[in-house]
Amino acid sequence: MASAKIINHKKDIVKEIVNNIKNSEAVIVFTYQGLDVSQISTLRNELKSKDGEVKIYKNTLVKRALDELNISLDGFMEGPNAIMFGKDIIDSIKILTKFAKDNKVLDIKTGIISGEVVNIDTINKYATIPSLEGLLTMFAGGLMEHVRNVAIALDLYAKKLEEK
Repeated sequence: MASAKIINHKKDIVKEIVNNIKNSEAVIVFTYQGLDVSQISTLRNELKSKDGEVKIYKNTLVKRALDELNISLDGFMEGPNAIMFGKDIIDSIKILTKFAKDNKVLDIKTGIISGEVVNIDTINKYATIPSLEGLLTMFAGGLMEHVRNVAIALDLYAKKLEEK
């Protein structure tokens, strides 16, 4: 029989998983088998720069945490899995999907985005959304077009008034 110390340690890990899921906007489950230590370290460093992290837990402990949160990821918690926790939805998903494209052994299975279980197609859609800076640039470009059109119209109107 397991000692009280081991049981308490497992309970602490389940609490940690629950807190990580609650405090993350994006939680992605993926297989990491086939990646070496340096590749995982590279992924961790890239995610850390965007308030994300990769953790590897026993599937049974993750299942207990998911049960506490009433989240079902049945069928996805088989085999060796890692979990990406990201405070920022777009940046962390972009980093993980780009890393998955560069390293074919990394296989994204499923995720939880803003509390909702999503499939790989939804995760890939989030990965194609431009960054905040890109969206702001597009917005500014759209505004500049209207300003330019108003300036041209005013210039033409001024020239028309000069001709009279």
